[in-house]
Amino acid sequence: MKYVVMIFRSTDRQWTAEDEAALKRLIALEQELATSGELISSEGLMPPEQARIVQIRDGRQVVTDGPFGEAKEQLAGFYLVDAADDEHAQALAGRVSAAVGDRVELRATVI
Repeated sequence: MKYVVMIFRSTDRQWTAEDEAALKRLIALEQELATSGELISSEGLMPPEQARIVQIRDGRQVVTDGPFGEAKEQLAGFYLVDAADDEHAQALAGRVSAAVGDRVELRATVI
């Protein structure tokens, strides 16, 4: 079954040496999961200031630049993993959490 492990980051933090260390841990974990065949995809995301909202209004596409809303956290990246069951997915999410030094969100995919 496929699961998404979402990594969040506070919007008011500057990049630090600890963030650099966390990124190295995440890259090492990414390589390990790729080798084991459990990693489907992983990506880091640009900050919300570089995002856009795309929607259809009255039959026309409307694109709005970011940033958006007052959020304390932003989605910073994700891992899409293939886990045998929910327990194993939770274990993989725990490893991502340990690598980033913060909580992550785990969700099963619909299809």
